[in-house]
Amino acid sequence: MGISREDIAEIIPDALFADGFDEALIGYVQRAGMMVALYDARKCIEVLMINDNMSEEDALEYFHYNVLGAWVGEYTPVFAFLEDYL
Repeated sequence: MGISREDIAEIIPDALFADGFDEALIGYVQRAGMMVALYDARKCIEVLMINDNMSEEDALEYFHYNVLGAWVGEYTPVFAFLEDYL
């Protein structure tokens, strides 16, 4: 089993998380002096395709606009593109 929200919350008490993407949570990183949650972007897109029955095109569009485009404060999580997939 990978890292959980609880694991990260112990390290970063003010961490914010992307709802519905727990299985894509892979760790944490430092951004401009702040530690924030880190997600695998490809896994997030797969979650949208499976859980929300979206096509790949719709999942990509939704992810880029609604997830990557969201800013909810200094503890906003970040998303890594670990594969050549944009």
